[in-house]
Amino acid sequence: MAAFLLRHRQVSTLGVSGILKADKLDPSRPHVESRLGALAGVCNLLREYSTSNDNRAHKFDFLDLTCPHAWYPVARRKNRKIFLHVGPTNSGKTYHALKQLESSPSGVYCGPLRLLAWEVAKRLNKANVPCDLITGQEREEVNGAKHKAVTVEMADVTSNYSCAVVDEIQMLGCMTRGFSFTRALLGISADELHLCGDPAAVPLIQEILKPTGDDIHVQYYERLSPLVPSQKPLGSFKNIQTGDCIVTFSRREIYKLKGQIERGRKHLCSVVYGSLPPETRTRQATMFNDASSEFDVLVASDAIGMGLNLNISRIIFSTMKKFDGVEMRDLTISEVKQIAGRAGRYGSDFPVGEVTCLLADDLPLLHSSLKSPSPILEEHFLENAKLSENYFIANCEEMLKVAAVVDVLPISLHDKYLFVISPVDMRNEISSQGLTQFAQNYAQKGIVRLKEIFTPGTLQVPKTESALKELESIHKVLDLYVWLSFRLEDSFPDRELAASQKAICGLLIEEFLERFGWQKQPKTRKLPSRVNSGFLLSKETRQYV
Repeated sequence: MAAFLLRHRQVSTLGVSGILKADKLDPSRPHVESRLGALAGVCNLLREYSTSNDNRAHKFDFLDLTCPHAWYPVARRKNRKIFLHVGPTNSGKTYHALKQLESSPSGVYCGPLRLLAWEVAKRLNKANVPCDLITGQEREEVNGAKHKAVTVEMADVTSNYSCAVVDEIQMLGCMTRGFSFTRALLGISADELHLCGDPAAVPLIQEILKPTGDDIHVQYYERLSPLVPSQKPLGSFKNIQTGDCIVTFSRREIYKLKGQIERGRKHLCSVVYGSLPPETRTRQATMFNDASSEFDVLVASDAIGMGLNLNISRIIFSTMKKFDGVEMRDLTISEVKQIAGRAGRYGSDFPVGEVTCLLADDLPLLHSSLKSPSPILEEHFLENAKLSENYFIANCEEMLKVAAVVDVLPISLHDKYLFVISPVDMRNEISSQGLTQFAQNYAQKGIVRLKEIFTPGTLQVPKTESALKELESIHKVLDLYVWLSFRLEDSFPDRELAASQKAICGLLIEEFLERFGWQKQPKTRKLPSRVNSGFLLSKETRQYV
């Protein structure tokens, strides 16, 4: 199954819309988030394509994966106009694409993050354009809606739209999610397809689309506000100012820097990093953006690179190195530009952005990266694979870890597939054990009640960073339950309970963030009464953690 995850140069592509035949897919279910590309899906879609009304006869070698554009018959029947909106951060490229989406009779926005899908859905509904929100964990349907805002994995390649927008299209080079973006690029059937992202992706997109016959237009944008690289490092946290954002690349460092800054008793810090619940990230960003808030400095990871509107005056890199899961390495040119570009948001209180480093030794890399063009995505090859020279197998290491867990269970291949594509972080022990228990209970009983996984207890505001990390992990397990409940609704019936407990986790995490530091004791947030009878991981779970 993993052989059907492909990458185009540094582009991943998945040539299937699901494991069910396209003409029998239920549009009311989130069926299009396929990650593995089951052979049955390829066969069914190719069969449909080969028996279409024009009576063209095709013979397919199902091991020949050299023409993934042919896996999307609905899109291939349409003469699409492709508009590439490319430029640096804060250049207005996405704004122009969304204006076109807003004025179209029907459409879909595909973003890399739930936060971005939420933001677009809110924007369209506010503009009196009814818009559904569909992510892996949410389905908010609006009466009469002909527009959708979705995470890219949820993109429907069986429907027709007047207009579609795919945001951050350069992520088709992502090792783990790139195939979802390539699938959207090749498979979305829209009269107009607007692609927003880095100019470095343009040559590759043009080459990918050559076999489709699509009409391609490229619009380049310039940054709307200046970005000034400083010639001097920050040097000392005594030089921190209102509107500053200090960027580091580990959770431990984020809280260490927050503590150091707040001990100076001049500033309070909001924090943003990837493992925070999306709702918490949004509220932390809102506090930072609010001029009347005491939280006037932001300490963040590269999670600020997309998905949040932030009023940042100056970006300060605490380091120019990060651990990428394999090795400690220098930041890439694209990473530096994506993060640095968040300073000086157009129309904010800081129209001119500044960027610097904590240490003088890091300034040369910062300056050289900002002066250099983002490298064009280059070709890579995988030996012994029957692929076009432009494709190679994608990285599916995390999926294989889940596959190893569920493969021994007496459940159907379809159900194993659902667990494998679920949004679980197998590197997190609590998350990993949560998935294992969900899968085992499902295999044994056919139904998974939340109270069998979580035992009654008392959820409390964490008092240490380790307790915070555990609460974040519990949030991930609850999030996983909600995701599974949308796909195996009868077997995971406690969606509302899981969602409410997840919300409580988010509130408790926020309470910790507000209490952490020298500030005065904040007003206690009133939590739902259920908090006193919350759910914690069972003893059976904890013995594996």
